[in-house]
Amino acid sequence: MGNREDLLAGAKRCLLDKGYARTTARDIATEAGVSLAAIGYHYGSKEVLLNAALAQATEEWGGELAKSLATRVDPAVAPVDRFEAIWAGVIESFEAHRGLWAATFEVLGQVEHVPQLREQLAVGLREAQTGLAHLFHDLDPVADGPRARAVGAFHQALLTGLMSQLLIDPDNAPSARDLAESMRYISS
Repeated sequence: MGNREDLLAGAKRCLLDKGYARTTARDIATEAGVSLAAIGYHYGSKEVLLNAALAQATEEWGGELAKSLATRVDPAVAPVDRFEAIWAGVIESFEAHRGLWAATFEVLGQVEHVPQLREQLAVGLREAQTGLAHLFHDLDPVADGPRARAVGAFHQALLTGLMSQLLIDPDNAPSARDLAESMRYISS
């Protein structure tokens, strides 16, 4: 790996271990085994580097989740049972990726002050929504356009809310069964 890749890997480790706000440029350079000046040379700023690390970590989490769910969720089961199985997998993945979610919520507090960050997160959010629509309902973002966007936005809202509850009060956060029972109640 070169310095740029080493910096990204080091920033990702720092982000997940220390969080967004507590990670210093020196932390990243030390973790990456490169000079402090390399951050400015390759990324321009610590924030740009951390944002890239967060985007990469989130993308990796999404890929891991999709692979995990592909092997454990039977597409032939009733939709609400599939919903429950998928959310069980999402919740199960939370502990292994707790640092990612904590960093994500830290970053959300910055969007009012950093327009470039807002745009980066907006692009990631749209990609996540189409990914969730495909994951949960096998909807194609092109062929199923508005429906895929609406369904993806629904699942993204659930995901964001659930992750915040798991961070704040994990003992009282809803389980996959709770979510499925709520869906049964709402749709009856």
